[in-house]
Amino acid sequence: MSISSTIATPAARLATVSTEDGVALAIREYGPRDAELTVVLLHGHCLRTESWAYVRDALLRHYTGARIVCYDHRGHGDSAAASRRTYNLEQLGHDLRGVLDAVAPNGPVVLVGHSMGGMTALTYASQNPHEIGTRIVGVALIATAASGLADAGFGRLLRNPAVSVFQAAVRRAPSAMHRAKLMACKLLAPIVRTAEFGDRKVSPRVLTLANAMRNQTPIVTMASFLSDFMAYDRTDALAVLSKIPTLVLCGSADLMTPPSHSVAMAAAVEYSDLVLVDGAGHSVILEQPRQVAEAIARLMTRAGGIGQVEDAHLTLVA
Repeated sequence: MSISSTIATPAARLATVSTEDGVALAIREYGPRDAELTVVLLHGHCLRTESWAYVRDALLRHYTGARIVCYDHRGHGDSAAASRRTYNLEQLGHDLRGVLDAVAPNGPVVLVGHSMGGMTALTYASQNPHEIGTRIVGVALIATAASGLADAGFGRLLRNPAVSVFQAAVRRAPSAMHRAKLMACKLLAPIVRTAEFGDRKVSPRVLTLANAMRNQTPIVTMASFLSDFMAYDRTDALAVLSKIPTLVLCGSADLMTPPSHSVAMAAAVEYSDLVLVDGAGHSVILEQPRQVAEAIARLMTRAGGIGQVEDAHLTLVA
């Protein structure tokens, strides 16, 4: 099943941005070209821009005057594959810089990142601290962490020696390992569902979307990022975020990046807005998109975004 067939997508302006090392990134842009605020949505590991579909649509319907930009990270979705050596967060930070220079060279920007997307936003802030408070006027860190991914929740599995064995097997036989991944996704579906969606019931439509995104991600992309997650530490970026409105949001039942990560980040960022979504898991943007959209809308207002929320309680067509 194609991902695009599972949701109704509003009209998007499609573009391609070439990174510094020549990788073509697929861009989707919504809202007025001359908007006074640009919101960039950054998706997570093994996902793609469609993971933002419900949140994006709620914002487009109820928040005027903003432009929303989404793109697929290298090796994900419709973006091109790259050398496995470039599948790391440092490179994703540079990719984000290229996207911003191409689609939002002027005007204020709000970065909104889910999971690995949040880590990308923190990496960008660390690489470009001079832009925080000038070009970047707001940041949302959703179901993510600034460090210590292997210290809590399912992240502890990153320390298992089997991860290194898995990565070596992918390097030797990527096609065979991709077929094995598809089989494993079916066998482990109940565990994955619990990890991603917490203890709330979610619609079959949302599960179909999440499974499709996961299954379509190349096994080389999936495996290559794991080593970087082990060493990831961008706590240095948190202090600079105190200069701007910052949202930290997490599901209370998130097993991938437990709430302890969000609490720690919020404590390190002055005047941050900490939101815990009761019962939601790691896929909070799919499971509870209305609450996520409301929190992002508040962030946009705090960041000085032009336009108004038409309804204090955003409605969502699921």
